[in-house]
Amino acid sequence: MRMTLGGAMLILLPVCCLLSSGSLAASLGGLEDVVLERDTFKGVGNFSTFLLDSSSGMLFLGARDAIVAVDTNKPKASPRVIVWDVPKEKRDSCVAKGKTEVDCNNYIRLLEFLGDGRIYVCGTYAFDPQCAFLEVSSYTLEKAEDGGVKMETGKGKCPFEPSQHYTAVMAGGTLYTAATSNFLGTLFDISRATGPEQERIRTERSINWLSDPEFVSSAFIEQSADSNPTGDDDKIYFFFTEVAKEYDLYTKVKVPRVARVCKSDVGGMKTLQRRWTTFLKAQLVCEDKPSGQRYNILTDVFTAQHTPGDPGSTHFYGLFTSQWEREELSAVCVFSLSDISKVMDGPFKELKKTCDNWINPEPVPTPRPGQCLNNALKAEGFESSLKLPDKVLTFVRDHPLMENSVTAAPLLVRKGIRYTKLAVSLTGSGEERRGAVLHLGTDRGELHRVAVVDKNATLLQEIPLFTSLEPVNNILLHQGRALVGSPLSLARVRAEGCALYSGCEVCARARGLGCVWKEEACRLSTEQPGPGDVVDNALRKCHQEEGRCKPPIRELRVSNGLRLLLPCVQLSPRPCTWEHPPHRHTKQHNSDLEVTVTDDSLGTYVCTCQEAGPGITDPTPCRRAAYQLTLEDPSAGGAVAKAGSRHVLAFYILFFFIGALLGGIALHCVNRRRDIAHQGHHLPDNSLSSEKGRELLGSSATPQSPSSASLLSEGFRLAEKRNGTATTTTTATTLLSHQGNGGHHGNSYSGGLMNSNSSNGHGNSIYANCNAGGGLTFASEILAADMLDGRTGERERVRQEGGERELGDRDEVDGLGDGFGEGIKRLEEEIASFPMFKSAAPLAQCEESSI
Repeated sequence: MRMTLGGAMLILLPVCCLLSSGSLAASLGGLEDVVLERDTFKGVGNFSTFLLDSSSGMLFLGARDAIVAVDTNKPKASPRVIVWDVPKEKRDSCVAKGKTEVDCNNYIRLLEFLGDGRIYVCGTYAFDPQCAFLEVSSYTLEKAEDGGVKMETGKGKCPFEPSQHYTAVMAGGTLYTAATSNFLGTLFDISRATGPEQERIRTERSINWLSDPEFVSSAFIEQSADSNPTGDDDKIYFFFTEVAKEYDLYTKVKVPRVARVCKSDVGGMKTLQRRWTTFLKAQLVCEDKPSGQRYNILTDVFTAQHTPGDPGSTHFYGLFTSQWEREELSAVCVFSLSDISKVMDGPFKELKKTCDNWINPEPVPTPRPGQCLNNALKAEGFESSLKLPDKVLTFVRDHPLMENSVTAAPLLVRKGIRYTKLAVSLTGSGEERRGAVLHLGTDRGELHRVAVVDKNATLLQEIPLFTSLEPVNNILLHQGRALVGSPLSLARVRAEGCALYSGCEVCARARGLGCVWKEEACRLSTEQPGPGDVVDNALRKCHQEEGRCKPPIRELRVSNGLRLLLPCVQLSPRPCTWEHPPHRHTKQHNSDLEVTVTDDSLGTYVCTCQEAGPGITDPTPCRRAAYQLTLEDPSAGGAVAKAGSRHVLAFYILFFFIGALLGGIALHCVNRRRDIAHQGHHLPDNSLSSEKGRELLGSSATPQSPSSASLLSEGFRLAEKRNGTATTTTTATTLLSHQGNGGHHGNSYSGGLMNSNSSNGHGNSIYANCNAGGGLTFASEILAADMLDGRTGERERVRQEGGERELGDRDEVDGLGDGFGEGIKRLEEEIASFPMFKSAAPLAQCEESSI
């Protein structure tokens, strides 16, 4: 009976691992999803660059010392590999200059189609960037006359260091890059890197132009003749984060920027020779105005045309984090091309040297500085940037920054998660555009999907992809699939269609995308969603008892000292607030609330979110969850712990008495033998008593039952599930997860219970680490409210077991005097000080269950 609970857990968890792994593999197989690990690539790793041939489905990956080709239509086929490494003498020279052996390899950072059946390939080449040409048909690198790889310098085209921020885009067969341009990585250029030598131009070496930038992304916007009656020039946009010079503060303030250059710019005649004459930049502002929170670090940008074939409908989806927040934080904002163009055509910002104040300069010369060539300028005689007046060029050299900013409110904000890459698929077409699905890669190898309809963002899925927890560094969308890459692995997963959502609740969250739950399946519907909160209307069909903004109050019977996570489903990027008894034992994790149960924390907890919908201009409050915390019988929660403590003490006390008994028996035997020697006769054989002694000794060696937190008899390697991923840590707290806001309304918990669940109701599995050598693992340290359902019978069974143990222990220690109390207390303190009984219990990152 003592090991019933622990033994059950030892058997249950491996079974859960196998079941969860089997279900995941089945779902991946059913969706034709494939994950390729390192073994598939024959030891090649450090993938950093993706290039997809959309016509053939061939995906090219830039790796360390190699270029890999994978047929996405047959991902399980053996990939093709070209080795392009660095000679040993060049690596040795690189190391001699102070670089590490790992960095002194050839990391392929650039792959671009040239349009003639070749791919332009550039790598770091041991801190001496080089470029080569890849023949696609034969899949070989062009050879030089000496038989080696035909190479040309890659300076200005490729970064020197593998980890340096970098972006490049091909525009009409010409390469435009944003990269470092020296060995030390202290010079930064946005340049036209290929083409005729006299047309290779770059930015001015001035902190007003670029101030310690971290380049993120670039995009070429090509104007069509139909949508460009003014003959405006095509433009290239660069996105980056830099240190702001317009803010005079005690610390460096980073700001996200968008910069623009024009395709036909060839520099000035005297001023700005071989420099951009059209370089302008503006600040991007991703801000939640109600809370005043700004997200100022740009990490990724995805470019999408909302209307295919119309460049004017281009939108840029930016992935942000914050410089000022200590915890992990991610936000998504979207900026339209039209808004950026308005800012670029607006007033300039200027630093007046006399008073160190930023002001709007006057007057602005004509033609307007930084303006791209168009039909009107050509009619005035400015057929080329070489003919622009010096006063125009001097002005744009000194005033590259615009006064106004491009602002947007976040579509999505998540705390406790760091997103690394972003891709966007639009649903519907033309005027029937319904919304968008954000495909977000995390730093823990997961793919999250978020539906964005109007002003509402809803988390749909959280999919763990890579077992080694590698950060996602590439996402490409192709033919309804997402190609997701990490430094060591590649995954192909389905990315479109209502069939992705296997449950009624997750299908209901995708209602704005046109999905409807019918005949036990999620199907695409031609019916347009009605007005109001369509997600709530769909959720009510899954849970008939729940109404719009009127969730039932769920009673939770808890015990003192319990750490509880109360979930609150958030359907909007607007913040959620909690009403609860006035005490300090709470901590909000995004929309969920962590509570440490005390006498003061008992009472009602209500979660209210600010939400919006079609036709609603101002967010309206909506109650999302309600809980009533009630203290149960204290003896129930502590029965197992008390019994465990008594078992530890009884073990040592029993061991003491057995030793004394055996000593007495031995002394008695010696005395009897002495009597036999004197009296000359024998007593009966004493083997029966010896056997009894052996039985007593054996009974004292039975395994101990789980004890209290201060006296643990069994050490577990537990796993803390952080952002949907299990990571191993040592703790002694029982671990549970939740299943959303549905379920029974009468719940209870006793401190000795241990449970596990596979889902928290938001599409993200809580799973144990099933890798070899991972040990026994759990999912989270904080108890979630939804895991308290249906535990009454289990609690009564454990309570009865604890009562039986208590009665047995009372019989074992009956008759001991009070004099043992102080000694036993010291013994318990000494045992608790042993390293095997110590267990740090850090606050685990809570499960992000909602947006």
